[in-house]
Amino acid sequence: MRRSIPRSIGDVLEDFIRQNNFDLKLQEIAVVEYWHELMGSAMAKYTRKIYIARGVLYVEITSPVVKSELFMNREELRKRLNEYAGTEVVLKIVFR
Repeated sequence: MRRSIPRSIGDVLEDFIRQNNFDLKLQEIAVVEYWHELMGSAMAKYTRKIYIARGVLYVEITSPVVKSELFMNREELRKRLNEYAGTEVVLKIVFR
């Protein structure tokens, strides 16, 4: 069906993302990218892998000392990541 009112490409893409449930995946990607900004360059250099699967953020840390420090602060990190995303994207954080 043809629309009589022209729409901006941004509106069309936003509808497409919402209809195909890509919005959660985009939020997950944003949270993963935000991790390095949140941690700063000194802490982020110890991060080897980071990804989200089924609401769980998996972070591979190369230093046992850094891993221990992050483990003690994981609930605060989870809250800050979810605040950045604007929704409950990260349900749990697992450090490996």
